[in-house]
Amino acid sequence: MNIHRADGEEGQDTQMKKINTVAIVGAGAMGAAYAAMLSEAAGFSVCFAARGNRYERLKNTTLVVNGKPYPVAVVDPGKAEQPADLVIVALKHHHLADALPDIEPLVGDDTIILSVMNGLESEEMIGAVCGVDKPVYAIAIGIDAVREENRFTYASPGRIIFGNGPHGGSARRLDRLGEALGRAGIPYDVPADIMRTMWWKFMINVGINQASAVLQAPYGIFQFSSDAMALMKALMEEVIAVARKIGIGLSPDDLDEWCRILSTLSPTGKTSMLQDVEAGRKTEVEIFAGKMVAMGKAHGVPTPVNETVLRIIRVNENKR
Repeated sequence: MNIHRADGEEGQDTQMKKINTVAIVGAGAMGAAYAAMLSEAAGFSVCFAARGNRYERLKNTTLVVNGKPYPVAVVDPGKAEQPADLVIVALKHHHLADALPDIEPLVGDDTIILSVMNGLESEEMIGAVCGVDKPVYAIAIGIDAVREENRFTYASPGRIIFGNGPHGGSARRLDRLGEALGRAGIPYDVPADIMRTMWWKFMINVGINQASAVLQAPYGIFQFSSDAMALMKALMEEVIAVARKIGIGLSPDDLDEWCRILSTLSPTGKTSMLQDVEAGRKTEVEIFAGKMVAMGKAHGVPTPVNETVLRIIRVNENKR
């Protein structure tokens, strides 16, 4: 297969090396959903990467995704025989620092790292350990995966949007990743400005994740309740104000685009933060409202709604 070549790539092989081996770090709702999608497609060898107790737990587990059982293949990164072609990182932010030593042994010269984590920081953290040229900058939007013990469901595979970040990168690796996602039936886009797109996803998470956690409400409440929608929008409008202050061109039209996507999601679907609240797990409020309050103070932008939500969620977490 001939591919588009980035500047400076003339003279290299024109044949694209397909992605075949995929290691997934994180066996939560999104990790399990992507593992199932890739396992159903031709040409992929999929495993989870884990050490210690997590390795022991996963190696005896069968994940049930949309009613279908998937026996788990798991590898200890320290004993991996060869690098993976693609490493998908699907962790909560507060677990990433401890997982970085597990990611590094999976990375070789041709490895692409795809983080589908929330927030604005995971690619930089991964790049600092594995090389800034390894991660693509990406968001996952619209996937409505839900976890209950070892059973997972999703109605929509959503869409992965990715591109080369501020450190640059070749067109070749974007083509390789796009080919693999297409083969797995996972919708994707490669926008002209991935950093603006990442801020758009950050805006969404600050809005729907946190409002759903405070209200303990699935997507359907936001589709039918004007009060729930108003809370979500108030959180997001503060993101737009901060983004504009630092030169990211978000606008109310971006909020409206999210509302159109929200209307298509399963009414019973739940955000990752709501799932964390219901399971009594630590949430990612610090990289959402916590980050917003800090940026607002740094740039002189009031963020009273995010500050209030931050306090509410912190109190609830401390009660547990």
